[in-house]
Amino acid sequence: MLRYYTRVCNFYYGNLSKNLVKKKKSLPLNGNDKISFDQLEIISRKSRKKISINKLNTLPKLLKKKIIHDIKKITSKKKNFSNLDFSKSPNIMGVLNLTPDSFSDGGKFNSNDKAIKQAKLMYESGANIIDVGGESTRPGSKGVNEKVEWNRINKLLKSICPKITVSLDTRKSKIMKKGIKLGIRIINDVSGLNYDVETKNILKEYKIPFVIQHTKGTPENMQNNPNYKNVLLDIYDFFEKKIKFLRSIGIKHNNIIIDPGIGFGKKLKHNMNLITNITIFHSLGFPILVGNSRKKFIKELSGKNDTKNRTGGTVASSIFLMMQGVQVLRVHEVDEILQGVKVFKKLIEN
Repeated sequence: MLRYYTRVCNFYYGNLSKNLVKKKKSLPLNGNDKISFDQLEIISRKSRKKISINKLNTLPKLLKKKIIHDIKKITSKKKNFSNLDFSKSPNIMGVLNLTPDSFSDGGKFNSNDKAIKQAKLMYESGANIIDVGGESTRPGSKGVNEKVEWNRINKLLKSICPKITVSLDTRKSKIMKKGIKLGIRIINDVSGLNYDVETKNILKEYKIPFVIQHTKGTPENMQNNPNYKNVLLDIYDFFEKKIKFLRSIGIKHNNIIIDPGIGFGKKLKHNMNLITNITIFHSLGFPILVGNSRKKFIKELSGKNDTKNRTGGTVASSIFLMMQGVQVLRVHEVDEILQGVKVFKKLIEN
């Protein structure tokens, strides 16, 4: 039987959006009437077709039922958790790597004083949460043992938790457990909970919110010619199966964020497909996180205009993702991103 997927499109913003929602000419995205839509794209592995929301009655009965079910998840207001407010877009997750070899900020914040200063700076600048990592997972990187990873991050966690809301970027269950006991608020596992079989038991025991990220392969090999049948639908199916598995083992809460994993086992064409069609993931019913900051796709798109920090490309892609209703952006330069977002919102919402 052919499987269908629902992607929202044709958005409205600000006061125009509120007026259209009030007149029932568009539907609010994630319960936020400042961003709404009036079209859907119905996608299968054989075809794609756009349809207006007021034309749903023209669909076959079973397909209409499926689309209406998806719309309920797309329009539903998401419950806030861990200092993240899903009634707005975007929330900012500030990146803080305490490693010598992360692809962008490796070695910059390895002393505890520098790390504390950077965490406070990002938080005071408006980051909702700080994502602390002690193991590089950039393409080609090799893993470190849990003792090394914990020694890199434990002083910082003791210094800033719970005064600052912290997400812990780790693949290891023992690091997760130690971090939870120090007051971290979210687990961010780039392996999609696949690296350590004990991870699921930690998440179940402590009922802590977590991010499920899609990664194809491991950091060591993930960029060695990654291939997909259909990157958009393959990754959608990955999330759906993962959520179903988590439910089956007793994790019933909805404090879950999904991250398609830009740059993690993806070529440029895969990254572009995911970013430009990111709204398909709203029909899963969970907040979406995207790590677009300083990524290689910016270099590939900008060519000779590539820069060290890729701030321009990060701001541009952040605004694009915000306009698609993505709720969380994982970025390095908090001030610059929020500056761009605030100015853009003022221009478009009036």
